Amino acid sequence: MPLAAGTRLGPYEIVAKAGAGGMGEVYRARDTRLDRTVAIKVLPEHLAADPERRKRFEHEARAVSALNHPHICTLFDIGSQDGIDFLVMEYLEGETVSARLQHGPLGREQVLRYGMQIAEALDRAHRQGFAHRDLKPGNVMLTKDGAKLLDFGLAKETAARPLDAGAATLSRALTVEGVISGTLQYMAPEQLQGQGADLRSDVFAFGAVLYEMVTGRKAFGGDSQAGVIAAILSSQPPPVTQPPSALDLLIRTCLAKDPEERWQSLHDVAVLLQRLLEESPAEAGTRPAAPRSRLPWGAAALATVAALVLAIGYWRREKGQTGAIQFQVTAPERTILGEALTISPDGQKLVFPATVADGQTPLWVRTLGSLAAYPLPGTEGASTPFWSPDGRYLAFFAQGKLRKTDVAGGQPQTLCEAGPGGGGSWNRDGVIVFSGGLNDALFRVPAAGGEARPLTTLDTSRQEVSHRHPYFLPDGRTFLYLARSSAPQNSGIYLGSLDGSPSTRVLDADLMAAYAPPGYLLFLRRGNLMAQAFDAGSRKLGGEPITVAEQVEYFLRTGMSPFTVSGNGVLAYRRGSVMHTQLVWRDRGGKVLETIGPVDEYRHLWLAPDERRLTVDRLDFQSGNRDVLMLDLTRGAAAARLSFDASVDRRALWSPDGTRIVFASDREGRQNLYQRAVDGKGGEEMFLESAETKYPTDWSRDGRWIVFEAFDRKTGGDLWVVPVGGDRKPVPFLREEISEGQGRFSPDGKWMAYASDESGKPEVYLQRFPEGGGKRQISTGGGGDPQWRRDGKELYYISSDRKLMGVEMPAGSPRALFDVRVSGLTDTRTHYFPSSDGRRFLVNTLVQAGVSSPMTVVVNWMATLKR
Repeated sequence: MPLAAGTRLGPYEIVAKAGAGGMGEVYRARDTRLDRTVAIKVLPEHLAADPERRKRFEHEARAVSALNHPHICTLFDIGSQDGIDFLVMEYLEGETVSARLQHGPLGREQVLRYGMQIAEALDRAHRQGFAHRDLKPGNVMLTKDGAKLLDFGLAKETAARPLDAGAATLSRALTVEGVISGTLQYMAPEQLQGQGADLRSDVFAFGAVLYEMVTGRKAFGGDSQAGVIAAILSSQPPPVTQPPSALDLLIRTCLAKDPEERWQSLHDVAVLLQRLLEESPAEAGTRPAAPRSRLPWGAAALATVAALVLAIGYWRREKGQTGAIQFQVTAPERTILGEALTISPDGQKLVFPATVADGQTPLWVRTLGSLAAYPLPGTEGASTPFWSPDGRYLAFFAQGKLRKTDVAGGQPQTLCEAGPGGGGSWNRDGVIVFSGGLNDALFRVPAAGGEARPLTTLDTSRQEVSHRHPYFLPDGRTFLYLARSSAPQNSGIYLGSLDGSPSTRVLDADLMAAYAPPGYLLFLRRGNLMAQAFDAGSRKLGGEPITVAEQVEYFLRTGMSPFTVSGNGVLAYRRGSVMHTQLVWRDRGGKVLETIGPVDEYRHLWLAPDERRLTVDRLDFQSGNRDVLMLDLTRGAAAARLSFDASVDRRALWSPDGTRIVFASDREGRQNLYQRAVDGKGGEEMFLESAETKYPTDWSRDGRWIVFEAFDRKTGGDLWVVPVGGDRKPVPFLREEISEGQGRFSPDGKWMAYASDESGKPEVYLQRFPEGGGKRQISTGGGGDPQWRRDGKELYYISSDRKLMGVEMPAGSPRALFDVRVSGLTDTRTHYFPSSDGRRFLVNTLVQAGVSSPMTVVVNWMATLKR
């Protein structure tokens, strides 16, 4: 029942009702002892009736009353009288942000100033161990003295409870009280999923409030409660500005789905907002009072994100603070990231390969102060880029050559022949050390170009099979590199020298390592990025390794991991979330007919001739082990392993009679081909052993030939064929200085379909087999992953814009059948398989692509070692 004017609650006399909310009714009152105006909030019965909640509430209220901050509404007292529980607070004159937003978005200076004040208030409470749990526009009051945060800590519950849609009462703002504390549209994903909330949940809510202040609309909307929940869990709101700005990145980082990817401190957010406010022009005093519907967040008025982040670092040094600052950088829209990642020496620019819609994979440059990345001309098909010491040039591998390009513009220059490339490093004296590929040692070449000369030699006593990923130490003469061995105990990080002196072992490892000033080695161990003290002078490790980041992506085949560090303490890496896929049967129009098995991490599929069995690759991310599995499509039985070695086994092919498979494995230190009977009799045996890295891509219908793709330092990817019987001596089918792969025999054995980048992007071609010649281009506008119908009258492929295409043979034109969502075109994986009659297609459909996960940037990363 509402309280009448004149009602006394202890020394407080009710004057008039001021408002109401989910936490109770609010009255203007007079403190008769101090003769001051206060606000009285009367608590709802559902809180007052629960003894446990009431006890906790009283404890927290007293604690929050000690929060003395100019932008937190002060809590004076807590009391109970005649069964009425109440709070006594500072009385504020003004309007809430929600009331203000009814007139449209706030002005630019107001957003930055109020946002900074709210962030400072939250940070103060967070430092004292209290989370708000119900931050929303209705809990922020705008007064003549600035923003004031209301109801701090009062929505906190003893435990998060599952969302009970039936019990929730929806107001116009879809407020859910008494179910999960807080307001639905400002809840973080972890709150909605019943995982509990922490201080970072307030960061999410702050981002949602700031988004609404800028745009005048909610960050996550929906026609129903379920729609709002779905939006929060799975969608991203549109940018707050066009073009996107530094403020947009700040808000998007607040709204990251994963708490680990958000700003970890609202102090950092407040500093960023303050810097934005200082960089922006003052708003004219004569400006009309009516708010603008569109805000001019011009790039000229904003400092770069990098400058903002560095400003925090300078501020912290002045204050004697040394915390790390973390934020995310996303890939360009509609691209799929490649393996590599490298940051400029000054920590300002990120470079990474990313595949675009037409199938090309150029290198992209992303300045940390910009929300847009741009591709470098002439870098299509580039891999493993690395910087010159002055940050002017970028070196990379493409089309079997080592090249460099000026990041400011211009066409690349070829430095030397290099093969597919296995990493490189460039010292200040103009010497480049690089690896040519998976089975090479290291070479050196002048940065101006010239003849590449051998620098290291594979040590046969250690059974070494490659030297990769060199990294110069500060002296510019010695360098780290990864030595891979067929004896796993001999693989590790070694230290070499330009003078050719014997190398020394530094660390057990099977992935790349990097040196970070003033003295650390960064390396991966079971998916965790580790740092260990390293004295570059004595060349010795010290102390114990410390985890810097968890679940970082890595690629065992190449020894590559997408992490990179600059000389001034900026670290960037990409997490390795699993690439979830679902096996789906579709008809020729794309309609889903049946799903096969659970969602899992499948990388390759091959349908048995009887179309009742299927082989797939599956990766165990933590161990790095990959196995070949068989699924029975008729019984729905659990997948059975067909390979059992603790190594990377993949790319299995069925024999035409369905009794055997051939697959690739690196169990001997290099990628060889193995075979086994599907029934398990006889075990596994070597099918083809040779020095080059190779993968089988098809088995001819007459059972006589297997075609495989092999990698050469000079010619890149080549197609070879090997007879199944006899001496199994392989012979080249296509071996040119362009990349060819994905060879597929026609059913009559007279043609070979394959993919090649000879035009500058992947396309599907035909040539006669076995004599070659009669070349014909099948795809138009990019394509790969060709497959034949069993009668040879139709050829299929995936276009660069991810459509399954069909071509009637011998002279039809490509036509689109349906859209497919697959991981890529430029590798040797098989992403789909047609039924024998071409009426159905089994597609390895991408559900979640870890390869395109955001890149995390950490400024002053060494501060993470002190946690």
